[in-house]
Amino acid sequence: GEQVKQAVITVPAYFNDSQRQATKDSGKIAGLEVLRIINEPTAASLAYGLDKKNNETILVFDLGGGTFDVSVLEVGDGVFEVLSTAGDTHLGGDDFDDKIVKWLLNEFKNESGIDLKTDRQALQRLTEASEKAKVELSNLTQTEINLPFITATSTGPKHLERVLTRGKFEELCSSLIDRARTPVDSALKDAKLDSSKIDEVVLVGGSTRIPAVKELVKKILGKD
Repeated sequence: GEQVKQAVITVPAYFNDSQRQATKDSGKIAGLEVLRIINEPTAASLAYGLDKKNNETILVFDLGGGTFDVSVLEVGDGVFEVLSTAGDTHLGGDDFDDKIVKWLLNEFKNESGIDLKTDRQALQRLTEASEKAKVELSNLTQTEINLPFITATSTGPKHLERVLTRGKFEELCSSLIDRARTPVDSALKDAKLDSSKIDEVVLVGGSTRIPAVKELVKKILGKD
């Protein structure tokens, strides 16, 4: 491949000057000429071609693997201005996986009397299966979790088989969905706007594919 010499690096909108400088320095240490540091929500908006819009207010809803960020931006003449940012640094796709893992641990314990919590290998398999189930439930209304030989006792091997419906998944994750509402409300409040003033919503991150998350955005902002 070709050697990369120059880079534009994105950072969370709430990064302060010293955090931005530290990011720039890290790029230099890695041997890169850092052309610019730009805000992640700005980068997302550029990717969607929203810099072509004029005098619009955009809300970027970024639910990644481990963190959740909401930004309100104003665009005019190709220039983005960040009006407000809010977030939850402990909310992301991993938390949704974790809810399924806990449910599976509970179900298996109730059925077999075996607690898999201390079995690292079993936990790894449960985590992988939970992430796969979460992804599948974005398109399907139910999915089967099938983990043969999850553990063994003196009576022989044990298998874990469960059907998880989208409804059950949403019930397990309802507290996480509720938590996603707060940063949206905060970002709107800090930008001194109500939801009707948002012209575009940009959904970023794999977890925004979860139907219940999309539904929440629709409920708060009245937009898909």
